[in-house]
Amino acid sequence: MRILMTLENLKVDGVKRASTVVANSLAEHNPLWYYSLAPVMGTPIFDIKAPIITATPPVTSGIANFFGTKPYSVYHDQILDLIRTVKRLRIDVVILPGGLLTSFAPFLKRAVPGVKLIGWMHNNYATYMNDYYGQMQAEFEAGMNAVDELVVLTDADLNAYAYCNPNTQKLYNPITLQPKHHSNLDSRIIAFTGRIDIRHKGVDLLLEAIPKLRSSWQVAIAGAGKPADQQWFEAHIQDPAVKDRIIYRGPLDDAGLHAHYEAASMFVSTSRWEGMPLVIGEAMAAGLPIVAMANTGSTEFIKNDQYGLLTPAMDVNAFSAGVNALIDNVELRAYYAEQSLIRAQDFSLEAVRTAWERELLQIAAVA
Repeated sequence: MRILMTLENLKVDGVKRASTVVANSLAEHNPLWYYSLAPVMGTPIFDIKAPIITATPPVTSGIANFFGTKPYSVYHDQILDLIRTVKRLRIDVVILPGGLLTSFAPFLKRAVPGVKLIGWMHNNYATYMNDYYGQMQAEFEAGMNAVDELVVLTDADLNAYAYCNPNTQKLYNPITLQPKHHSNLDSRIIAFTGRIDIRHKGVDLLLEAIPKLRSSWQVAIAGAGKPADQQWFEAHIQDPAVKDRIIYRGPLDDAGLHAHYEAASMFVSTSRWEGMPLVIGEAMAAGLPIVAMANTGSTEFIKNDQYGLLTPAMDVNAFSAGVNALIDNVELRAYYAEQSLIRAQDFSLEAVRTAWERELLQIAAVA
């Protein structure tokens, strides 16, 4: 099959990371191209193992993702160029990650009726529909109706998105960071990895919980955020209630993340919402027990306390109690560390690639 993986750009975020890892894997057995609305500036941040085509004319905005209004006017020229590219390369399947690119589907279907289109939803239905793409809801819905298939990440989204397109399938994103060593669970460090995004990642909830945790333990935080969130965070970690309890490591490359996970004895997540948070998978692969506040993504990973401790959404007291339960019981930590390693196998690149290739064959076979 001749595959086109579309991207808004190659700026750092979970959607681009998952998309490039899956596409590179598919490129091992299929002719595949990347199509980016924006040019790649300098050396690509992500490892790219297939040709990159930039839209003509390219998008010049510096934003990572478009969440605005009137996408068909804003991206009129790029939609026409995408259609020309699909025809020129004789593409069989176009993969459209996220809401903006999925919204282009009606134009592609009309212009190239034989091409198969897959909309790839990397976040939960409510967040995409009511928040991220709330200003272009009609276009987003039109795109989801027009694609041949929607790919989602969780059981919750399998049910929700099926109302927009009955041909909806669940395929996991792969764990993109493979550990070299597992944690020995001896340190008194709790790891947190994520953008310093106060609302989304629940950084405020994490800081509220830290004084409630056993006083001999520290929380190591990896990540950085937009200026306003970063300023808020750096001011609040100077609070005497948390100042000596936090190790702030800033943004880390892969080598730094390996060390970050290996140095910890537990991983926590306080996100208010998630699609399928890659960082939980990374921590599981490193053999860390998990405590996470509930959202559709963390629930999919943990499965009702089977593979970690799931606490009620935004409930700081329940979350703190769950973390302290693992702190106080090394046998429980060891049990959930083993469960993490078992669960991580479901998100291996080989397992995900096999699932994607099977799905591509099935969709291509449909007349």
